[in-house]
Amino acid sequence: MGSESGLTGRLAVVTGGTRGVGAGIARAFLRAGAEVVVCARRPPDAPVAAAGRTARFLPADLREQAAVDALFEGVRTAHGRLDVLVNNAGGTPFLPLAEGEAARHARVLALNLLAPLSASLAAHRIMRTQPSGGCIVMVGSVSGTRASPGTAAYGAAKAGLENLARTMAVEWAPAVRVNTLVLGMVRTESAHLHYGDEDGVAAVARTVPAGRLAEPYEVGEAAVFLASDRAAYITGASLLVHGGGERPAFLDASNAREER
Repeated sequence: MGSESGLTGRLAVVTGGTRGVGAGIARAFLRAGAEVVVCARRPPDAPVAAAGRTARFLPADLREQAAVDALFEGVRTAHGRLDVLVNNAGGTPFLPLAEGEAARHARVLALNLLAPLSASLAAHRIMRTQPSGGCIVMVGSVSGTRASPGTAAYGAAKAGLENLARTMAVEWAPAVRVNTLVLGMVRTESAHLHYGDEDGVAAVARTVPAGRLAEPYEVGEAAVFLASDRAAYITGASLLVHGGGERPAFLDASNAREER
């Protein structure tokens, strides 16, 4: 994959790259030949590695502007370049709108929208000076394209992130390409927290046309594609990685009526 993707010798930063989807993305970039830096508030339980190579870990709380500035200045100093930024860090607890104060919802917005904005601005300051420019990949969600009950602020942030990426793609062209991966459900080590035991995961998977949840490495392969020379003319785009989306509820309701 390294020769095909054209990422050998390039440097990629993956935020939230120590576990789950982020680690899957980081490993895909390692397999594609890139040097990889992962950042998170806490170090990984084990080094993020693939293909005999290991990602470098740098601690950072991306909600703090000083931490963002220090992270990217450290990358510039140590590596002299930045070719790819994957804005993956994010997440949310389940919290119905009326049960949380505005400040709690604002913290979700800060992590999932403002932090990627800060990281992208810092990355752009490096990428715009490079003859080869750079590439930014936003990790979005289907929660940003439909109602998101229980995670309203997260859905709003992801909708804003996708729009932000399209604007960045216009303002920063042609030096920096910006695209979004719109993810559906992914099977990570934390899947049980969202979907329950194996029976719960299987029940949720049956709602996906593909019949299963995505694996982190599959998200990683999509990110590698968007960062590669094969996607050189793709910018301002949203790539759906959701296994066909969600089966419309009315179809099951209709089938139930027919069976009676």
